[in-house]
Amino acid sequence: MKFELEHTSLDTKARAGKFHTDHGVVETPVFMPVGTAGSVKGIHIKELKEDIKARIILGNTYHLYLRPGIGVLEKAGGLHRFNGWDKPILTDSGGFQVFSLGDIRKITEEGAKFQSHIDGSRHLFTPESVMDVQRAIGADIIMAFDECTPGDADYDYAKKSLELTQRWLVRCMDRFENTQPKYGYSQTLFPIVQGCVYPDLRVKAAEHVATFNADGYAIGGLSVGEKEEDMYAMIEIVNEVLPADRPRYLMGVGNPINILEGIDRGIDMFDCVMPTRNGRNGMLFTRNGVINIRNNKWADDFSLIDPDGTSFVDQQYSKAYLRHLFQSKEMLGPMIGSIHNLAFYLWLVDEARKQIFQGTFKPWKDQMVLQMRNRL
Repeated sequence: MKFELEHTSLDTKARAGKFHTDHGVVETPVFMPVGTAGSVKGIHIKELKEDIKARIILGNTYHLYLRPGIGVLEKAGGLHRFNGWDKPILTDSGGFQVFSLGDIRKITEEGAKFQSHIDGSRHLFTPESVMDVQRAIGADIIMAFDECTPGDADYDYAKKSLELTQRWLVRCMDRFENTQPKYGYSQTLFPIVQGCVYPDLRVKAAEHVATFNADGYAIGGLSVGEKEEDMYAMIEIVNEVLPADRPRYLMGVGNPINILEGIDRGIDMFDCVMPTRNGRNGMLFTRNGVINIRNNKWADDFSLIDPDGTSFVDQQYSKAYLRHLFQSKEMLGPMIGSIHNLAFYLWLVDEARKQIFQGTFKPWKDQMVLQMRNRL
């Protein structure tokens, strides 16, 4: 994978670039819709491409490993052929999902033992097996297997957790370098920076991953319970260490304000379930603020969802109609909400890219942050 840094903001750390994969070029900053189980919930591939204008999507190793299973994906020729998405795919290693299982998982030096949330069956993820699974899924970008440290972990726990993640990374890299892609196109591996909210651990982690000369790097273990100001501080610390000529991926973050502040601090890639999850529940993000479409105030508001929006749903459906769909529990309501929110997120990062090139990113970002705090 080749990354080109095209432009950097003069008064912030914001960057515009693009990276090349065998499934296409991705311009950054970029938001990646989350397709946990091989699909972005309620969204057709055609809508992802044409209306939302997604350039890369995610799959999740944990969920795809359990269902449909690696055997099915290998027979299909990988996830691209299985779900019909012919642009780049990134896979999360499953570390966060294993972390979130709580009492039904156990972390050891060998790996993570866990019970399936589907049927209770027992499984083991090791750094080696997770590399093999992601090879079989066939993502363009695969992630190292790590322990996602809780945001409120004490220093000793965070230190031991980071050391385990670092040992696992060596094993991931060894396995990756000694295996080959299965479907005739290249794959690349991103290490993950952990370290909780402790600056010295984050610096240590960033310095360690940089020694591997990877094509890109991820920052994990944020937006998992820590204070927002701590998250921003850790991003700044890590980005001072990570190579400037490689993409930086902030995992699982976040709301539109988080994304703008991440771009401001030099992040290139984002993903989060928030736009689809909130969209399914009637919370819509717009450039003027946030709408709870279930509120009574929209019952007879026949104005468009977002007249300036970029998706067809923004310019076709009224707030009153969308509220009616939610109140009637029609499945079309959550689908419209999801399409709208994803289209807004993609517009947001595309507009940030334009503002970076124009030299106006900071005043634009500051104004957008104020607007996004509005509850309409």
